[in-house]
Amino acid sequence: MKQGDLVVRKSYGGDVLFRVAIIQEETAILKGTDYRLLADAPIVDLSVVGDPESSAVARQARIKAAESTMKMQEQREQQMMERELQRAQSQPQPYFELPGRVLHLDGDSNYMRKSMQLYTQMRVPAHGIYVHESQMADVVYRLLPQIKPDIVVITGHDGVLKNRMQDDLQNLASYKNSQNFVNAVRIARQYEKSKDSLIVVAGACQSHYEALLQNGSNFASSPSRVLIHALDPVYVAIKASYTSHRESINLADVIHGTISGIDGVGGIETLGKFRVGLPKPKTLTGVKPTV
Repeated sequence: MKQGDLVVRKSYGGDVLFRVAIIQEETAILKGTDYRLLADAPIVDLSVVGDPESSAVARQARIKAAESTMKMQEQREQQMMERELQRAQSQPQPYFELPGRVLHLDGDSNYMRKSMQLYTQMRVPAHGIYVHESQMADVVYRLLPQIKPDIVVITGHDGVLKNRMQDDLQNLASYKNSQNFVNAVRIARQYEKSKDSLIVVAGACQSHYEALLQNGSNFASSPSRVLIHALDPVYVAIKASYTSHRESINLADVIHGTISGIDGVGGIETLGKFRVGLPKPKTLTGVKPTV
């Protein structure tokens, strides 16, 4: 077994497909390939998976991801058709679209890459930064005034600790990175207090949902402390980006549109960030200088 191998844990019945990140003597540090989970396991408890498609759990996660993406694309196309019809009836001039701008901080470089691919696919303007969870508060403090996003995503790896001091899931010390996410959310809210001016999406697998909301997140994971898919925070951000600034984001729609569903993601009423403008910029040719 070596770094980079795909593995499953025997003791968990192969419930999650992992990639080996680090090997430390007889223990391996693991990162979920589809879920935002960081774990460790004895090497003897691991089985190498040669073909990721042989993992039923991984296949199911990818099927759900594809279905969520397709649903999002269909909703976006429907939105465009409805807007075209409304404009044709009331204002025939061609318009342009301004979806909400996203700043995405991710504690996993592979998830960061997948997230940016989905933003690009859905034509959402996004600035992505790979940064360790412990450094996210500092990076949020530095980048928010520079990027001036409409939506900030704060995510990476998290999980309930096996060797926690006490069996208290309301204690932030019981989580791998929830305190780091909370610290970053607090900085974001110091920068912009209005939850409609800056939308904050925060959390990862099994994160302290209540603490994230209490400290200023609009959307967070994980209400039932379940694993969330790597792209769930991205789906929420895209939905916020393409919901009109005059409309509240449909909570049931956005939550059930994620792969993890209502056990994995929750949030509060929030206005969207999408705007349209007139006239549509033209290709300027033959303009004569006047000065």
